[in-house]
Amino acid sequence: MTREIASATGGACSAADDAPVSGFSIDSRGLARGEGFIAIRGDNRDGHAFVPAALEAGAACAVVETAFPPGDETRLMRVADTFDALNDLGRAGRARAKNTKVIAVTGSVGKTGTKEALRLALGASGSVHASSKSFNNHWGVPLTLANMPRDVAFGVFEIGMNHAGEIDVLTRLVRPHIAIVTTVAPVHLGFFGSLEEIADAKAEIFRGLEAGGTAVINRDIPHFDRLAAHARDAGAKIVSFGENADADAKLLSADLTPEGSKATADILGDNVTFRLGAPGRHLVQNALAVLAAVKLAGADLAPAAAALGEMQPQAGRGQRRVIETKEGPVAIVDESYNANPASMRAALSTLGLAPRSVYKRRVAVLGDMLELGPEGPKLHQELAQDVDGAGVDVVFACGELMASLFQALPAGRQGAYAKSSGELEPKLLEGVGPGDIIMIKGSLGSRMAPLVEALRRRFEAESVSA
Repeated sequence: MTREIASATGGACSAADDAPVSGFSIDSRGLARGEGFIAIRGDNRDGHAFVPAALEAGAACAVVETAFPPGDETRLMRVADTFDALNDLGRAGRARAKNTKVIAVTGSVGKTGTKEALRLALGASGSVHASSKSFNNHWGVPLTLANMPRDVAFGVFEIGMNHAGEIDVLTRLVRPHIAIVTTVAPVHLGFFGSLEEIADAKAEIFRGLEAGGTAVINRDIPHFDRLAAHARDAGAKIVSFGENADADAKLLSADLTPEGSKATADILGDNVTFRLGAPGRHLVQNALAVLAAVKLAGADLAPAAAALGEMQPQAGRGQRRVIETKEGPVAIVDESYNANPASMRAALSTLGLAPRSVYKRRVAVLGDMLELGPEGPKLHQELAQDVDGAGVDVVFACGELMASLFQALPAGRQGAYAKSSGELEPKLLEGVGPGDIIMIKGSLGSRMAPLVEALRRRFEAESVSA
């Protein structure tokens, strides 16, 4: 209600009545009728320029700054600063969800997949609120909080960072009962002096834990003890997960296939067998954290484990498209959303599960992993052993950094190299064919997604149904 918005933000609106507001958006293009539009000043655009479009699209109100020109004052909520107002609305959303169990997830890799797995698993026991996208930054987290219903059973929040101090601010907004750290890896290493500094930044998530809260930490990583020390300093209980014999949520066995996995685990004393509808050992490991959080949140473990079978890879995060051509199948694995050394190794390992009985060649199409600092060339070159370990037959590469890997490969594995994804495209289209499984991965700035679309267009034109 507009009255509640005014109360939370200290804003003013001349609305004659207390109009209902169904939710909030900071993007006028995706705004639903009846939502409130918050005019955020971004790095490249000022949301105030889109207020007329938002109101025309049916926004219940627009939260604008006091200097915004006069307009339909019955639908304009004027505040001192719209970013501060967004955070105020986030705090109000968290405060009204008094009976909601809140879980926060961070980690160098696996945040979004773990959030989606939690949505599925917890949904077997009650209503779940989680963002439809990553929404893990200084805009997305308060926006997700602002949209949280007061009577939802579970709230799941993904928290990311590029620099130290960012998670600290966001976790104090979310105030989770359970905080998960999936892993620590050389991601955004260009902004940190060491992996230890990255671990310290990830551990900031424990500072916002509610009294009596629990830290769920990966027991298999070298930084477990460091993270656990931070958790203890924050007064948190510690629950560990992984393959380590001392883990509280411990993997007992796993059967990995190209379509998914079957695993058995000891989850805080309960023996559970579950399936995942998406492939990869890394997903099995993160599922241990998910099931531990389910039990800690008081949800039902058995139906949660069963629900994980519905988990599917998302676009840009392992989504697979198999196209049947007259000369045989082609599989395109879209990992184009982002990349870092840990996620690259996981993607290559999953590519290595592709059966030789179905696919003649395993093809990796790799773009630069960005924000790695001076260690970038070395971290790219080191992937050569992972390419070999996964039995990858040929590599197509693009980008200045990925040249370090390409040059480290034997000639028989070198498909083609180009400085950019656009220059690589014709070489890639010429160099692959029916019988290949093709995995495309790189940082978002490497622009690998157009290669996914180019491959789809080519092979859909050659498909049996064309």
